Amino acid sequence: MTLPNQLTVLRIILTPVYLFFFLSDNPTNIQISLGIYIIAALTDWYDGWLARKFNYITEWGKFWDPLADKILTSVVFIGFVIVDLLPLWMIILVIIRDLSVTLLRVYADNRGYSFRTTYYAKWKTMLQMIFLYYLLILYVSKSTIEIYSAYQNLIDVLLNQDLIYFVILVITIITVHSGISYLLLNKSLIKQLLNETDKLV
Repeated sequence: MTLPNQLTVLRIILTPVYLFFFLSDNPTNIQISLGIYIIAALTDWYDGWLARKFNYITEWGKFWDPLADKILTSVVFIGFVIVDLLPLWMIILVIIRDLSVTLLRVYADNRGYSFRTTYYAKWKTMLQMIFLYYLLILYVSKSTIEIYSAYQNLIDVLLNQDLIYFVILVITIITVHSGISYLLLNKSLIKQLLNETDKLV
């Protein structure tokens, strides 16, 4: 197994570990969860860099690398639902969109199709990542007595329930819309893919 693939496996393993620490009542464990998430995110960047630079591209990696990213992101979103920071129905929409599009793209790649993507979808992903870091840093800060006591007013404003609801609503709308746009952009390829799948069945 190549190093990029090993990093992908590590990211998958770190995902439930992150959630375990994040959901702890212990402030130290919550702080550790932030470190785990940063490490997991760095493995995503590093294995992609290695794969491109040294051509460490395998069929296994093409399937699991994007899926590992979505699993990690989905679990982080779910963690915020569990601690009542985000509404469940929006996160379900985000997860369904991201996982379904990722699985469709991976399946198409395996069948020899190359789906077109857009900067819109990339901006969507970046927006999600920025928001997750925003929430995670503030949640860890609120759970850390020394930080929260010094910046309580600021943290409370930045974690205002109405503000968080509005931002995740915008992100959900963008995520769902980008998914629909992605399907429409590649509808002819999807039709070909479905026709070939029907013939195989």
